[in-house]
Amino acid sequence: DVLRDSLYFFKRNLGQIVQLCLPLVMFEAFLQQIVDNATSPEGFPGYSVLVGLLVYPLYTAALILFLDARSRGESPRTRDLLAMSTTLWPRFALLTALNTLLILLGLSLYFLPGIWLMVTLAFAEYLLVLRGMAPLAAMKESLRLTRGHFLRILVCILAVMAPLWLLKGLSLEFYPQPQNPVLSWLIDSAHSFLQLFTSVVLFRMFMLVGEAPDKNDRIV
Repeated sequence: DVLRDSLYFFKRNLGQIVQLCLPLVMFEAFLQQIVDNATSPEGFPGYSVLVGLLVYPLYTAALILFLDARSRGESPRTRDLLAMSTTLWPRFALLTALNTLLILLGLSLYFLPGIWLMVTLAFAEYLLVLRGMAPLAAMKESLRLTRGHFLRILVCILAVMAPLWLLKGLSLEFYPQPQNPVLSWLIDSAHSFLQLFTSVVLFRMFMLVGEAPDKNDRIV
């Protein structure tokens, strides 16, 4: 039900999501390509993370605000959503940095702790954006909300990400490195944009397990 509702929403609102998020997604991929070309493969990997911290919070917060507005039957303007996401950027960037650091640390510890953290912190972004929580408070509340729903959340994440990982692998198979820079930029942009569907799925799950009773309405 979660995947079906999310797919229905994504298809119905695809035009607005493209207008809201795709320019920033493509800008992020462009910056990432510049960083990759300017640094060696053995160089400091933190530069790539910094690019994500710069742009990812902007379009993700805007998408979460859009999802929340549509769940209440509202149709906000793109510029208003982006303006609101800009004000949230400092806290959202800090949350993203903390989540990324913890998940990478967990993945380095025999992988499974990273998976556990990825699932249990899945609601932190929604709590920060929609409930105005501070980063650490949002992370703590996400741990509480996801308790008892670990497998459902994990299955939903894998149901979205596994096909995207396969698609990414196929793109590298058909267009191996070194790729044309423009082609590489377009492939990376498309892959990052499709990953936004994960945010839609997790928002639907957040609506179902959140405490607020009005969050059980379907997104449309």
